[in-house]
Amino acid sequence: MKRLLIPLAAVGLSAAVLASPAAAAPDWAQDNLQPKPADAYGAAYFWLDSNGAALRKATQYNIDAKDVPKLVSSGGSSKFDGKPGMTGPTTTAKATASKNVNLPKTIGKVFFLDKEGKYRWCTATSIQSRNRNLVATAGHCVFANGKDDVFDKWIFVPGYYQGKAPWGVYVGAYAFTTYDLDTYDDYDGDFAFVAVHNGFALAGQKEVSFNQFKTWAGDRWVKPRQIDAEEFRKCQINLGDCWSEGEDKPADLVGPDHPEAVLEKVEVAKATYDEAKTGRGQGFKFGDPIVEHVDKATWQAYTGLGAKGTGPDTFGNYTITHYYTQKWVKPGTARKYYEAHYYVGIAKDMGRLGDVVGGQGFAWNQPLGQQVTVFGYPSAPHPDGDRPFTGVTPKWCSGKTGTKSVQVNTFKVETHQTLKCSMTFGADGGPWLMKYNNSKRTGYVNGVTSLFADNDGNDRVDTISSAIFDGETADVYNKANYAETKKIVGPNGELLK
Repeated sequence: MKRLLIPLAAVGLSAAVLASPAAAAPDWAQDNLQPKPADAYGAAYFWLDSNGAALRKATQYNIDAKDVPKLVSSGGSSKFDGKPGMTGPTTTAKATASKNVNLPKTIGKVFFLDKEGKYRWCTATSIQSRNRNLVATAGHCVFANGKDDVFDKWIFVPGYYQGKAPWGVYVGAYAFTTYDLDTYDDYDGDFAFVAVHNGFALAGQKEVSFNQFKTWAGDRWVKPRQIDAEEFRKCQINLGDCWSEGEDKPADLVGPDHPEAVLEKVEVAKATYDEAKTGRGQGFKFGDPIVEHVDKATWQAYTGLGAKGTGPDTFGNYTITHYYTQKWVKPGTARKYYEAHYYVGIAKDMGRLGDVVGGQGFAWNQPLGQQVTVFGYPSAPHPDGDRPFTGVTPKWCSGKTGTKSVQVNTFKVETHQTLKCSMTFGADGGPWLMKYNNSKRTGYVNGVTSLFADNDGNDRVDTISSAIFDGETADVYNKANYAETKKIVGPNGELLK
């Protein structure tokens, strides 16, 4: 990082022994996302409504750059601002044996509205913290360009897959990043830690009484049901919540050229039909006569305008022939009656993020050249237009980071670490995990994907970069580690205050 910082006193940073942040000028910046439960519920409902339609509509967030940036070696290894430190992961997963790379339960997507109101997503992971409520991702997936400016309706969905949130939705309450990223859009600090509220899931709806509806603190709505005039009369007698709309108005005879005219048919006697003309006027013939086949009893009892046949035909059928003339009318209206039915939305508290999916460890001031495994949801095409990734399922890259830090002038980067990897946008924010234990699916977050580069000039992304996690990163993490968040819904699915 650019500024000389006072390192943390403790070498082994952990949730149990973290010291309160010093009173010196902060290296970190904090911004509110949705700290109030009502706002948090609204943000989650926005994404979950209609079976997750908004989630499926979202596309990967692309930072504002016409081309992939050029990485320039800074000529040396990064100078750290303190002793190396690590804090261990927490896990809810059982150890398993596998020859393949097992995907960690902690990773998922963050969703938000960008400054143009477009539905966007990046990659993120749950990370260990004292309140089991912290998410690590790229700073540009939380903070928009400009001071104190964060994206709207920010949520984290661990294990996201095709509109589904298997372990609930966790709404961002407070976001923490470096002062330089928040103030100067400096990508040397392109990372963020977001404290999230307890997760919850929508668990359907329930019809309730008006008194229950009136006192419900969660999501609620009224559904009108159409009733007939007699039901309406009884509802009024019983002082129910019912109302009427419109008025009873008979149809008016009009000409066929009237803009609101509709054609109706009127049954007439055969003699009237025979005398009627053919055309579009009132009383003109309406098609050919219609022969109805009936049984003997119906035929005998019939006294209408139709002409009865003389008896059974050769097949034993009895017939009645109907004759129609046309009638052009402007349709009338009928009063409609409605009764209110009250519904409340039921939500289920899923608990704290770290208790549900665990949290990766955290490492800082580690030497370059570390073996890391990087996860993400890549989706964007390569510069040549080829699109090998869909963003539907997470992918991974593994290898040693570069031993030299790099510069990226476009984003004011002086020291980034790099990894050979072909993942594209959508993977940004994904964790760089040191010492990844494939059996336990845990490691230590020592970076998050920030930028993508084409180093050999063939219009294919071949390198990704991350901020170097140093003492300043630890200071930001230390601040975020103390953030307290809340339950959003109570035991009965109600919205808490």
